[in-house]
Amino acid sequence: MIDDSAIKADLVKYLQSARDALVWKLDGLSEYDIRRPLVPTGTNLLGLIKHCAIIEAGYFGDTFGRPFPEPMPWLDDDAEPNADMWATASETRDDIVGLYQRVWAHAAETISGRALDGLGAVPWWPAETREVPLHRVLVHVTAEVQRHAGHADVVRELIDGAAGLSSKNTNMPEADAQWWVAYRDRLEEVARSV
Repeated sequence: MIDDSAIKADLVKYLQSARDALVWKLDGLSEYDIRRPLVPTGTNLLGLIKHCAIIEAGYFGDTFGRPFPEPMPWLDDDAEPNADMWATASETRDDIVGLYQRVWAHAAETISGRALDGLGAVPWWPAETREVPLHRVLVHVTAEVQRHAGHADVVRELIDGAAGLSSKNTNMPEADAQWWVAYRDRLEEVARSV
């Protein structure tokens, strides 16, 4: 039988891994590149981090009666749509990453102070599903951050071709640029032949 503390430690480990992967995607990039909208919906690296900070502040804050202590103007009723998905010219990389790291610390206090079956209420969910245990919130938020880390993988590859899971483990085949060009060309050929 696995005890709750081991399960909680595993969930937190996977959440932190997703967080680290997301922030790592900024490494070595210019201010322009971290803000560039490279798909029609405007997805950009710094915006993904800002969005995840806001997600976690809500789920590990408001849900458990511990609102994050800093203002979140991007969530105000008069904020423009998608204000949480991009950084303004006055919001720096350090501002956004620092906010996210402060959110991690706030979330850690919430997580450590509750049992996995400890209940909270997600204010923006429908009333019939609003009450949730910490376990479900950890799974939900980890899935959300992993999803956005995947978006960041694609955006980073579009910027400079960099790809991989982490700085210590790319989880990609060891191959040179020529191999990757040939591989991509082969996939394109197969796609066109169908």
